[in-house]
Amino acid sequence: MDKLTGMAVFAKVAERQNFTAAARDLGLSKSAVSKQVQRLEDRLGVRLLNRTTRRLHLTESGQAFFERAKRVVEEAEEAELAVTQLHSEPRGTLRVNAPMTFGIRHLAPCLPDFMTRYPDLSVDVAFNDRQVDLIEDGFDVGIRIAELDDSSLIARRLSPCRLAVVASPDYWDRHGRPTHPNDLKNHDCLIYEQRKTPGEWRFKGPEGWFSVPIRGRMHGDNGDVLLTMTLAGMGVYSCPTFMSGEFIADGKLEPVLSEFETPDVSVYAIWPHNRHLSTKVRTFVDFLLEKFGPEPYWDAGN
Repeated sequence: MDKLTGMAVFAKVAERQNFTAAARDLGLSKSAVSKQVQRLEDRLGVRLLNRTTRRLHLTESGQAFFERAKRVVEEAEEAELAVTQLHSEPRGTLRVNAPMTFGIRHLAPCLPDFMTRYPDLSVDVAFNDRQVDLIEDGFDVGIRIAELDDSSLIARRLSPCRLAVVASPDYWDRHGRPTHPNDLKNHDCLIYEQRKTPGEWRFKGPEGWFSVPIRGRMHGDNGDVLLTMTLAGMGVYSCPTFMSGEFIADGKLEPVLSEFETPDVSVYAIWPHNRHLSTKVRTFVDFLLEKFGPEPYWDAGN
């Protein structure tokens, strides 16, 4: 405990670069803070700080120790927080960001149950298809449907997200059903502009992954708009089954090329790595896992 206390005091001094400010943050006297740092230096046998009358400077050893000490202190705080939160109910306001279509179709219907279970928790949701910065925009948790590559975020996979190439039976009757993804070059495809590569769709066959360039008269940044056009027989759409599943089930849309694999896209809950996994976020993520899970209800029967 003495070692951890010394690390915590030193980390705060290094962060604030001022003994007085660090003492105020820690609720200690300036002399107590100074003694803790001195004891730490004596035990390590190195100087961690260069002190002048105006400010403090980390030595090379101090900088190296600070980076590691800060992580140790954060891990200890998170461990303590995790234990205390096991016995506390979520409260306060949970700010959630999610894509428009998924938010309206699948997240919103879950919220009454969630809020009934946790009456001390308020929920503030923002549904849009713009890629927001969770930290900058002040969100506690976000829902993402993607191949994630942002190392500044912690992600938990909630459910798979299958893509299906669909069109109305009427469209296929008029234009023919493709037997290979390359046949899509001859079709009027509906292009979702929020994809990383809107002008091409990727598939995996016996010889591996390949991309197919697509063309179409209809472009859009909202999935529901493109789905409406697909239902009206205006073209071919590659979209998640959480959107198309009910229409496939009732025969309004017909999938093709199901023998070809599509990219591994999933539904994730994400939150910033530099924030504690608070009770409200942990509870919300666990709730969504319960609702969606590894075999989501929207794929039932498909």
